[in-house]
Order: sequence, then structure tokens, then C-alpha cells
Amino acid sequence: MGKKKSNKKGASANPVIATNRRARHDYTILETHECGVVLVGTEVKALREGRASLNDAFATIDDGEVWLRGLHIPEYSHGNWTNHPPRRNRKLLLHRAEIDSLIGKTRDGNNTLVPLSLYFKDGRLKVELGLARGKQDYDKRQDIKRRTEEREITRELGRRVKGIKG
Repeated sequence: MGKKKSNKKGASANPVIATNRRARHDYTILETHECGVVLVGTEVKALREGRASLNDAFATIDDGEVWLRGLHIPEYSHGNWTNHPPRRNRKLLLHRAEIDSLIGKTRDGNNTLVPLSLYFKDGRLKVELGLARGKQDYDKRQDIKRRTEEREITRELGRRVKGIKG
């Protein structure tokens, strides 16, 4: 038997369509889950064009089901009267045990569900959903300070390796 050839193109096999860049700044991400999304046909076509926005998107758990709210997928450019509403609520697909776990972790009110990225995997749309806790302003400042210090340390180490006095 011969080997099956894969028609994937290496690193670009799972291109990211949209990311929520503010999420990691505004929240501390405690854990992540990969979820499927229930879509209609024109939404898939619009996403394949690479058009989506995770700004203002969040997830809720209602009656044991996880819903993604606020995700903006613009109407498909070649669509007609069958086009979808851009900001409709979309159901997320998770295993029952994962949903029950998330219900327990978000019930106390300190944690929330935030979509981090949107991408295709094996032809299906996936959302990376993060269980997050909101950051205070001083936490954000500490993170910025820590990143700046790490950047300066790596820069200084690079100078020392190259023999540059600074």
C-alpha cells in the first residue's frame, strides 16, 4: 500500500480568519476550548472570503447550550435574498461534559467566555473559546511593565552576544 498524499500546505493549513486582540489585554485567560459553530451557507462563503469581526463578541450558556453572540459576519458579496443577518446568535458545539464544566466555572460570576480566534480546521469553522477573568487597570500596567522588561533583557543579551557595548 502506498502512502496517502496530503494536499495541505503546511503552516497555512488552518488560516486564522479573525482574532480578538483585545481579549488577552482585557482578560486573564484561564483555559481554552475548541468549539464548532453552527452556520448557514452564506456565512461559510463570507468567512472563506476572510471577512469576520470578533470585536464585541462573547459567549453565553442558556439552557445547557453555548451561544456565540455579537460575532459579525458580513453578508456574502454574491448572495441574494438568502443572505444571513450579520450579527445573529450562533450555536457553539461542545461535548456535554465540557458544557457542564463551563457552567460550573462561570456560575460564580467572576469568569466569562470570550472568543479568542476564528479559523477553519479540516473544512469546518472552529472558535477558540477562552474562560477568562477580567483584569483590573493595575494588572494591565503590570503586564505592560513585565513585557517591556523582558524585551529590554533580550535586547541586552543580543548586544552582549554581538559584542556591542551599550
